[in-house]
Amino acid sequence: MDKDTRNRIQRATQAARGLLEQDFEDQLAGVFDIRLDGTIAGEPGSHLDAAQRIVRTKLVAAVEHFRASGQSAAEAAASYRREAAFTTLNRFVALKMLEARGLVQECISRGEQSSGFKEFCGLAPGLVQLPDRGYRLYIESLFDEIGREVRVLFDRRDPASLLWPARATLFGSQPPGLLEILNDPELAGVWDQDETIGWVYQYYNDPSERKRMRDESAAPRNSRELAVRNQFFTPRYVVEFLTDNSLGRLWYEMTRGVTRLKEQCRYLVWRVSESPVVSHQSSAGDASADDRALKTDAPIRPLKDPREIRMLDPACGSMHFGLYAFDLYQVIYEEAWDLDLPPPAGKGGGGEGLVPLRALYATKDDYLRDIPRLIIEHNIHGIDIDPRAAQIAGLSLWLRAQRAWQEQGLRREDRPRVRRSNIACAEPMPGEGAYLDECIATHLSATPEQRLLGQLVRRVFTAMRLAGEAGSLLKIEDEIAGALAEAKQQWFFGLKKPEQLQLFADDSPSPEQLVLGLDVIGIADATFWDQAEGLIYAARHAYAERAERGGGYQRRLFAEDAARGFAFIDIYRQGYDVVLMNPPFGAFPEHVRPWAQSAYPRTRNDIYAAFIERGIGLLRTGGYLGAITSRTGFFLTSFQRWREEILLQEALPTVVADLGHGVMDDAMVEAAAYCLVKQ
Repeated sequence: MDKDTRNRIQRATQAARGLLEQDFEDQLAGVFDIRLDGTIAGEPGSHLDAAQRIVRTKLVAAVEHFRASGQSAAEAAASYRREAAFTTLNRFVALKMLEARGLVQECISRGEQSSGFKEFCGLAPGLVQLPDRGYRLYIESLFDEIGREVRVLFDRRDPASLLWPARATLFGSQPPGLLEILNDPELAGVWDQDETIGWVYQYYNDPSERKRMRDESAAPRNSRELAVRNQFFTPRYVVEFLTDNSLGRLWYEMTRGVTRLKEQCRYLVWRVSESPVVSHQSSAGDASADDRALKTDAPIRPLKDPREIRMLDPACGSMHFGLYAFDLYQVIYEEAWDLDLPPPAGKGGGGEGLVPLRALYATKDDYLRDIPRLIIEHNIHGIDIDPRAAQIAGLSLWLRAQRAWQEQGLRREDRPRVRRSNIACAEPMPGEGAYLDECIATHLSATPEQRLLGQLVRRVFTAMRLAGEAGSLLKIEDEIAGALAEAKQQWFFGLKKPEQLQLFADDSPSPEQLVLGLDVIGIADATFWDQAEGLIYAARHAYAERAERGGGYQRRLFAEDAARGFAFIDIYRQGYDVVLMNPPFGAFPEHVRPWAQSAYPRTRNDIYAAFIERGIGLLRTGGYLGAITSRTGFFLTSFQRWREEILLQEALPTVVADLGHGVMDDAMVEAAAYCLVKQ
């Protein structure tokens, strides 16, 4: 996408942001008595009807939910307005992109004159009696339909759905309303491109806001600043270079060079001696894959079921790496059908056992039809600290799958349904401590085993307190394993009670000093410890479900946030063959530095160095990591341990591109792109 096109997207995005945020501020203050300074009227005004009173109750609960996370009253109100405006824009942009792909009937391009809305009104003529003639009901019905597969963006239970743009905001012409902005003829060519939603995400934040943040503080002061200051779209050629030489290279080695990726991956680097040479030919003059692989020096890597070749982007943004990886995975799956694959070694992303591919599908055509779903459900994983990035990443992959099915000529109703994705948001567990206490007391206290599980769930909540700033760097899986080991040791050996020394020597007995630990009293079955880790994860999911059924809007928000936090932990329970990233860079936020010094003593000087260390830790042996970061790590003395102990011992460089300035928009950094292989 060229610079002029990106500039048009930026202008449109900023105009839409200003329009929506002003409208929602006016509604919050003028209708619902919720002001951006944090002032909230104690009782709803008499001007509100019954439906508006219900909405107001939910709005107040949503703002209070932000406050429970530690924000001030003003910050909480501003956060809600920003989230509601951003989600609204993302949804309308998504509908434009769906229109362009023929996945929904015309609904946005001509507003109330759109063919889809006219047909909708024809089925329910009474809609014309509504104040907006039923247009909101029509659009929200589309959200519900699409949300069956893309719930992360279109779920109308999200509190961002409580506000709806005023008629002038939606349909206005002077100044332009939202639909006129999106339907600008200058943008006509962008809606069928996969990258568009990613550029909208990047350009939603005003460059002047980013500059102000940097002027006010050298390091990010909170999770939002960390996200905004590091939103730099990775150029396509860098994405291809890193993905070709990690995921592409992995499959190249598994097939010993006999793969279409050798031609498709234009940045894939291999030695001449690794290129397959025909050594035996049949009478027909062709050669089998086995014959061609005999004359090559490509590294020998065992084949794997493609569902088990997992890729993670730990700072995924709008999932730019994942979109290109999708292209490569399509080829990998297509070629895998004709190879002698070993039986799957592990389980699927949902915990189910994997059935061999040829036993799962009756024909190759059935298999090819299902590949886009398999890629989303099994292969591509992503994490970000910004919930809106998680929204867009999930949408981007779903749209990419729809394009693949469109290229196959599959009708919408014949396409497999995507049941889940592997995109998670790294955010702190919800802050309403009373709800946590209530749920643990109600559901995790009946037996000694449950009481221990309740304590471990509480530890997870505590450990997640820095998730908004540390994101993928948090080692929650280690926290759980460590707490479990501590409990097991207490059960086997008991707590040692050290003696407290006396101030004056005399013959009186020394008082015992109490040691606070986990409660393991009453656990009688030694086999419990063999199942304990699985029970912890099962308790997490059961806990989230029970909390959601507890009633009350703010309680439901608490439960949904908890469920998202648990999804973040689940991402790290898997091993990865490929990790790709454009991580944040610079100093850690001040309040995170003590934790970083302890968790990442070798790489605490820069966030990107810690991300590289963490990414290597998540790789299986022989896995590839690809990253674009500042080039400073390769020569500054402060990165000496990073070079000597990580790059030269744990993961050796395989390709390095020294890119210099101007690679990422507005990022004043000299960049390098490189791939490492885990030893």
